[in-house]
Amino acid sequence: MAMNELTLVFHALSEPTRLALLEHLRSGEHRVRDLVDHMGLAQSTVSVHLACLRDAGLVQVRAEGRASWFSFRHPEGLRELLRCAEALAEEAA
Repeated sequence: MAMNELTLVFHALSEPTRLALLEHLRSGEHRVRDLVDHMGLAQSTVSVHLACLRDAGLVQVRAEGRASWFSFRHPEGLRELLRCAEALAEEAA
């Protein structure tokens, strides 16, 4: 993986709202509307964060009619990455 790709991944993971979106996506695929309702944020705000996660290769989008569905791009790898990050954060605390 090139340094630029790693930078995109760590940038995407550095923002609490994006981490909260990833945490919610752990349970499976969700529509943007569902994510907006869950987060209590404007659709434009959620969309910007989802675009960052998508650009980093962490999530994928699937269009169905007028709805966009988001899910983990590499479910097991991303779950493991999040578990490792949580373990590191606990050790640092």
